[in-house]
Amino acid sequence: MKNRVYIFDTTLRDGEQSPGASMSVREKLEIALQLERLGVDVIEAGFPVSSPAQMEGVSLVASELRHVTVAALSRAVKTDLDAAAKALAKAKHGRIHTFIATSPIHMKHKLGKEPDQVLQMAVDAVRYAKGLAPEVEFSAEDASRSDYGFLSEIIQAVIEAGASIINLPDTTGYAVPGEYMRLFKEVIEKTPNADKAIFSVHCHNDLGMAVANSLAGVLGGARQVEVSVNGIGERAGNAALEEIVMALSTRKDSFQLETGIKTEEIFRTSKLLSSTIGFPIPANKAIVGKNAFAHESGIHQDGVLKERSTYEIMTPESIGRKSSDIVLGRHSGKHGFTKKLAELGYAPDKDALEKAWLRFTEVADKKKEVFDDDLVAIIEDALHASVPETWKLEYVNFTGGNTSIPTATVVLVRNGERFQEAATGDGPVDAIYGAINRIVNVPGVVLEQYSLSAVTGGMDALGEASVSIRYQDRLYSGRAAATDVVLASCRAYVNAINRMLVPIRKV
Repeated sequence: MKNRVYIFDTTLRDGEQSPGASMSVREKLEIALQLERLGVDVIEAGFPVSSPAQMEGVSLVASELRHVTVAALSRAVKTDLDAAAKALAKAKHGRIHTFIATSPIHMKHKLGKEPDQVLQMAVDAVRYAKGLAPEVEFSAEDASRSDYGFLSEIIQAVIEAGASIINLPDTTGYAVPGEYMRLFKEVIEKTPNADKAIFSVHCHNDLGMAVANSLAGVLGGARQVEVSVNGIGERAGNAALEEIVMALSTRKDSFQLETGIKTEEIFRTSKLLSSTIGFPIPANKAIVGKNAFAHESGIHQDGVLKERSTYEIMTPESIGRKSSDIVLGRHSGKHGFTKKLAELGYAPDKDALEKAWLRFTEVADKKKEVFDDDLVAIIEDALHASVPETWKLEYVNFTGGNTSIPTATVVLVRNGERFQEAATGDGPVDAIYGAINRIVNVPGVVLEQYSLSAVTGGMDALGEASVSIRYQDRLYSGRAAATDVVLASCRAYVNAINRMLVPIRKV
């Protein structure tokens, strides 16, 4: 359909290439299932030939999802294509996404190939892939720095060979909107069989123009947009899914195009990814940042109170975020708490609800007001902690200061048995983690990343801790929220340890 834009999500592939954003196989599946609920058309699950973990991740996603197309990335070489086909064997809707560079700088310095050699490799790869999967996408890597005439030539050839989706990526984030739009217009016009394929954009954010370039490509004739949740990706990232979708939705007067996205799932998807990989969402992030619908200026407040559309071009409800003024506190009951969670778009199971309620009562006893952002952090904390609790935190205590060595004592419970250890460190968190490591006694665990952020403002702000640990070449994330940041840090580390100890599901 000419008025339909297909959303191709590459969070699990290009997004995971963002330093520190690695996900376990199980976490990839969790994200993929939420992307399916969100309504994306294609999920690029990974690059199977690159590692056994990638192969396992793509295979699992392909076997579990039923309503979206699952894509696997492949270079234009037979070994990559075979690996992609193997990973997609159980996919209900599979797509091989193969690519080769087409810019003079890449062909000369990276590939060491002449243009005619590159064209032949592309045709051979597409023809071979077409025999392995029902759908083939071809990407002309670094298209934005490629010769338009050569692009038309290679695109015509790969369409004849069986490619039904053609991606012209701005691989290095070099393009500006005007020229990127012209790229699509000219290439589509010059390619005789262009009407037999869907053209796609894939933009990086090196100059901060990934979203603008993607939309320019759509105006130039592209009908698939390749995006990632929260804009994560290689280097400065990719075009952000939430920004692309809401731009198309909010400015239908300019684009007159539709997507299949259930926009009410956007906020939930954004928070899930953030909590999974431990990347906090910047407060000023468009669409999903905590300040996206906040108004501090008196003039703005007055306008919004009179008519929200004076300063809000979209509603928070449209992305699954409520703007209710209802404030929960220590006198709130469980019924009101559950109702508020439902208003925020959460329907946790009994176990997660109980964990969230207990966490809420702890927070409410320490804060005058519990805001929506607090509640989202609490419920996401409970959902993230829903892995089997091999170890449960019972007690933590620490001493420190500028005149003494920081010392921590931790008590963990496993199968009803209490284990206690103490340790010193460079600070309270370091000491606590040392004590936990002594109890758990799994050599080789390395803390890769630790971050702490305030969910809301004020002296009683809820602190959210995120950690990533590495064990046997795998990363495991953990997170927790509490008004006591040291306690949150402790819980986050125990959560990561428990995730590490869950047996990896084999495909």
